[in-house]
Amino acid sequence: MTETYVRAGNVSWIAKGSDVGVQERTLLPGQEIPWHYHSAITDTTYCLEGTVSIEMLDPAERVLLAVGERHAVPSQRPHRISPHGDHACRFLLIQGVGVYDRHPIDPRQWKA
Repeated sequence: MTETYVRAGNVSWIAKGSDVGVQERTLLPGQEIPWHYHSAITDTTYCLEGTVSIEMLDPAERVLLAVGERHAVPSQRPHRISPHGDHACRFLLIQGVGVYDRHPIDPRQWKA
């Protein structure tokens, strides 16, 4: 699956290195970080404002993060991130440790 990836929402880089990145992200209702997985890195999401929805495959699971909560999605696990409900969400996205890559997927066609 090929697509041009445009970072959704407001993105503010806090730190960016060769094997770790930290972003502050704000997503409005209707915006999302679409389905994807990473080969080597873990995505850790820490909710700062609103409620963050993280949907995952293998197995199918949905986690809702309230302010102050976090969740780590390990490498190789498909996921997407969006605000829950009718309000924006703001969160830290910590990606690492390892070389960043991003593989978009169609969840209807995903096979582990």
